[in-house]
Amino acid sequence: MQAFELTQLAHELLVDYADFIDSEKFDDWLGLFSEDARYDVIPRENVEQGLRVSLILCSNKAQLRDRINALREANEYNLHYDRHLVSSVKAKMTEHGVVEISANYAVFQTNLEGQSKLFSVGRYQDLARLEKGRLVLFDKKVIVDTFSVPTLLATPL
Repeated sequence: MQAFELTQLAHELLVDYADFIDSEKFDDWLGLFSEDARYDVIPRENVEQGLRVSLILCSNKAQLRDRINALREANEYNLHYDRHLVSSVKAKMTEHGVVEISANYAVFQTNLEGQSKLFSVGRYQDLARLEKGRLVLFDKKVIVDTFSVPTLLATPL
């Protein structure tokens, strides 16, 4: 597969990723992950210092499902709308057939009173597999530029 085609697939994956969160299609969002998927939200400072402490760590898809169920059924959080912006998508295939994807992201939240604010900024560093002509995430790393989260980190980044 040529680099352009691979980058296009990665871009489509991240567009779907953001759209499914923003439109609260969490079952579709879960469909982007393999059963053995890892989802890690970690502060940039911890990454730079080699510290493995995460804000959120799900080590398989079942734990991701539990987070979504908690979001729907149990969590109490500020009601809001998310809007993801994703840029600078890059993708490359390793010699072992793993696709490494990186991109910048920004998430804005708008509360029910119509006030919008920047919620989180950072970088995605993902690993994916090519399955039946599409990319499937098996390692999603969200590196947030700051460990300070203004409110509960309820919805996925």
